[in-house]
Amino acid sequence: MKRHSFPDSPFQIQLSFFHIVEELEKRAAGPEGESTIRAKALLAEVAQCPELVEGLTTFEQIEKNQDLIHRLLADYFPKELTLNEIKAINLPYTDLLFNHTERFKNILKAAGPDFSFNIRDFDEHQFYVLSCCLILNEFYGTTLDFSRPLFYDIPTADGVIKHYRILYNADFLDILPTEKALTLTADDIDLLLDSYDDLDLWKSKFPKESWTLKGFAIMTLYDATVENAVSIFKERLLGMNAAGFEEKMQSIFRSIYRIPDIKVGFTLYNQEEDQFSASDPFSQYMTSFIVQGQGHKEAHMLLCSSSYNCLIKKKEYFAISDVGEFITADPENLLGNYFHQKGIKSFILAPVVKNGQLLGVLELLSLRTKELNSINANKLEVVMPYLTDTMERLLVELQNEIQAVIQEKFTAIHSSVYWKFREEVQQLIAHREARKDYALQEIVFPDVYPLYGQIDIKGSSEVRNASVQQDLQLQIKTLCPLIKQLSHPEYAMAQQEVSGWTSTTTGHSPQQTEAFGAVQEQLRDYLIELSFPLRAGTEQYITAYLASEVHPLLQRYATDPRVQAYFAETDKEKGAFHLQRRKYETTISSINNKLSDVIDRNQTTAQTLFPHYYERFKTDGIEHNLYIGASISPKQAFSLQKLYDLRLWQLQTLCEMEIAHHRLKAELPYPLDVTSLILVYNATIAIRFRMDEKRFDVDGSYNARFEIVKKRIDKAFIKDTTERITQAGKITIVFSSNMEEQEYLRYIKTLQSQMILENDIEQFDVEDLQGVSGLKAIRVKIVH
Repeated sequence: MKRHSFPDSPFQIQLSFFHIVEELEKRAAGPEGESTIRAKALLAEVAQCPELVEGLTTFEQIEKNQDLIHRLLADYFPKELTLNEIKAINLPYTDLLFNHTERFKNILKAAGPDFSFNIRDFDEHQFYVLSCCLILNEFYGTTLDFSRPLFYDIPTADGVIKHYRILYNADFLDILPTEKALTLTADDIDLLLDSYDDLDLWKSKFPKESWTLKGFAIMTLYDATVENAVSIFKERLLGMNAAGFEEKMQSIFRSIYRIPDIKVGFTLYNQEEDQFSASDPFSQYMTSFIVQGQGHKEAHMLLCSSSYNCLIKKKEYFAISDVGEFITADPENLLGNYFHQKGIKSFILAPVVKNGQLLGVLELLSLRTKELNSINANKLEVVMPYLTDTMERLLVELQNEIQAVIQEKFTAIHSSVYWKFREEVQQLIAHREARKDYALQEIVFPDVYPLYGQIDIKGSSEVRNASVQQDLQLQIKTLCPLIKQLSHPEYAMAQQEVSGWTSTTTGHSPQQTEAFGAVQEQLRDYLIELSFPLRAGTEQYITAYLASEVHPLLQRYATDPRVQAYFAETDKEKGAFHLQRRKYETTISSINNKLSDVIDRNQTTAQTLFPHYYERFKTDGIEHNLYIGASISPKQAFSLQKLYDLRLWQLQTLCEMEIAHHRLKAELPYPLDVTSLILVYNATIAIRFRMDEKRFDVDGSYNARFEIVKKRIDKAFIKDTTERITQAGKITIVFSSNMEEQEYLRYIKTLQSQMILENDIEQFDVEDLQGVSGLKAIRVKIVH
């Protein structure tokens, strides 16, 4: 007989009742009595069916002898318990089942004709290895403990999944070797004990059908639905995933409450604001029914006085078994009326409390009265601790995430200097715990070397002015004929009723005619003005005039398709009157994003050279500051070589940024060039964290010279010329001493050998700037 759920097995199955027959033979040989007579009668019938002892080989034989088998097993399947016990004859790990108790039959009938038995999470590998373990324990005397809970998940008639634990009584089974069986040595057994995952090894030591499993087993199921549902609930909470989570939770609570369509929700509670919220870390997993589709709302506005007192103040379950009666007693009850509108007839609201603090409310809702009530609310006691721990974990994770985002997006606490802030905060907390005052010390890093670099988008101001000019010209050129058409007397007479004007004459009133004339004249003046280079403030006052004078005039003709078409083009996101400005913004944004991606990515490598403070800024281009020194990373040995390594990294990174821009340039709406600049500053400075600005800045008037040079250098000219020190496609290095010059010439030689910089080098003096003189520069073309 072959009735495995899997294709391969080490067993040949012989379903036999020889153990029962042997017991009957002992009874028949005893003193005469009712038991003896019954035994002899059964033995006489068995003698006519020798296959019951020798082994049943077909399912037809089981069906043919079904009545006799039932009577043979009567002592193990007492008639008085047939509606209580869930039992059947079975062979372990197979789907061969017969001689069911009536309760078992009823369960299978409710499950439907399409239900098939499958042990939960039980695969071919486990089946084969555990079958082999039976042989090892029985035949080789091992004591392998391979037992683990096995479950059948069986649906009820209304779709609720119930979980049944499987127990086997194998006292009536014998395991016998066939001619295919291999004799195992102690070494073989030791190897198998360490090789659970090697299925091929197990199959080689226990070939297919090399052993006989003779006899039968009694399988008993017991209803472990609640305990198992709790276990699954814990598993789901530990591995929370938004995909399908709510559906899985509903399935679990349906099993616990045996309600096929129970609804499950959760709502977060904010104790400080006394608000319920659906905008919380749990909202991605479960629906909130209390907030009624709103983001958040005061708790007392959503709950009646009794539910508020129960949930918020006492932190106890609030259960209503009949919503109709609930709102009859209190017709103005918002929660009751909302649930009633949604067809909810009974519900339980369970507070989720941790350390005396209400975190939120679990919601169970039923479409029928009495199904949920204050009695079965107590079933939640087994799941609430796990839900509470999960909610606390999610809230802590949320706070940590908020803190991380704030640190990343809104402050300048770079990872290289975070240790200093942490030490200071730890001091503050320690003093608070000791109930002592503590004034936060200023965060200062002395004796650090500054490195400054920038890549500036060349001609960005001119291009922006040109884009504004083109957009405004198009808008005014569109307006001029439109205003002329609307001001015509014949158009006015045709539109008088639609416009709602009141006039005793035909056409426009004198005031309206005058208004149209003034607008037309002003628009002509603006067109003339826009034919010249754009002046400061032009965009603002033309835009203001159109919004305050022209657009109100056009609104009177809002139903006119031409007016509607004009207003459609004023949309900043899609309209034609902002097209060139959108192209400009896209260009600047694309360049900045590409440049910042390169330097941010390269920063990972730079930090491994020596931890240093790094900040960058997006303007019309990218500029950055680096500060390196022993005070920033006191636990590591700092040397000037670390500074030189970082300077070489900076030079190479700016070249990479410029090359990345060159590759991007052809894709840009405006093919703007960029210029690259490095300022070398050989003296150390101090930087201080400014609490009011939440950023680092140079400390002291002496150190401020570095900031002055930074601000004035990018627009500087070569001395005694009108040529800028920066040029597109080249990198410019500004310094003040021969030592710095020789240092950077070495770096340039290194990058020339890597085909990053070209061979020709320009060297020149920088013009004297206000408060700054004696600067020199090197300029080298970048290989594209």
